[in-house]
Amino acid sequence: QVQLVESGGGLVQVGGSLRVSCATSGLTFSSYNMGWFRQAPGKEREFVAAIRWSGGSTLNADSVKGRFTISRDNAQNTVYLQMNSLKPEDTAVYYCAARGPWTTGWGDRSRNAGEYDYWGQGTQVTVSS
Repeated sequence: QVQLVESGGGLVQVGGSLRVSCATSGLTFSSYNMGWFRQAPGKEREFVAAIRWSGGSTLNADSVKGRFTISRDNAQNTVYLQMNSLKPEDTAVYYCAARGPWTTGWGDRSRNAGEYDYWGQGTQVTVSS
């Protein structure tokens, strides 16, 4: 049984930082590309960042470039999203997702929520002004 469990969300002030984590089980984590998506009230789920199974390649949405960093620890079966310089528009439920194993295709496919096989339940991030 595959499980993805996000944690680390919360309330933070504008300009602050937060790190959310996603612990996985039931899959060979090191063979999966991982992604972070977010969904704000009344909006569609949108891509935030992705990281390749090896950790050697990452992608970021234009809206978070230079502020958010995705990373992974294959020994801990965990993916992270470090969020700095947070803005009110970053307020959303953040979801991690897994795509694989050994999936081909990067780029646009990694930005597409429909390409992912497993999802976590989400963690709320609220940025107050």
